[in-house]
Amino acid sequence: MFRWCARSGARAVALPEASAAQAPAQGERGVLLAVVGPSGAGKDSLMAHARERLGDDPSVLFVRRVITRSAVPSAEDHDALTAEAFAEAQSSGMFAVTWQAHGLHYGIPAEVHQHLAAGGVAVVNGSRAALREIHSAFEHVVTVQITCNPAVLASRLAARGRESQAEIEQRLSRAASVPSDCTGDVIEIDNSGEFTVAGSKFVEIILQCIRRRS
Repeated sequence: MFRWCARSGARAVALPEASAAQAPAQGERGVLLAVVGPSGAGKDSLMAHARERLGDDPSVLFVRRVITRSAVPSAEDHDALTAEAFAEAQSSGMFAVTWQAHGLHYGIPAEVHQHLAAGGVAVVNGSRAALREIHSAFEHVVTVQITCNPAVLASRLAARGRESQAEIEQRLSRAASVPSDCTGDVIEIDNSGEFTVAGSKFVEIILQCIRRRS
């Protein structure tokens, strides 16, 4: 599946759940792609694939999130801070957006505004819970929602061996809910089948954004 759709926004939430630290920088010519989707849908794999294809293009920035979690090979490549250091950085205006999930704090660096002001495309691993704040913090945002067939998603989660069956069922229940916290354009990619198909579509989305901004 590959389609554009629009969805209405929901009310913003206050810290500690999520916060838009800055208003959109006026005159940002670039676009931020916020990639969201349930665990197991393949967000990290798709972003890694796109980075391999487009990582040498200076007009594309693959954003490194800041997370209060130590870096490990099996998890996303990110910048790690302690909770105390994260709070200090947040107070000093280091982040454009912050949110909290699964007992961790996440932040998108404010420097992303500079790349967008120059007309570039920024790709960030987002969160459905923080979409409202992401749209508030950046002037031009496109949400890329990665979806997956429930049976395929359940199989992937079970294969990871990280969670109990009850925890997997909870994740599947959350995955079935439609993210309503966003406004503007939403592109949906179904990653249930061949990865190369979804990967090619994701790369093409980024290329389309580059061409539009050019």
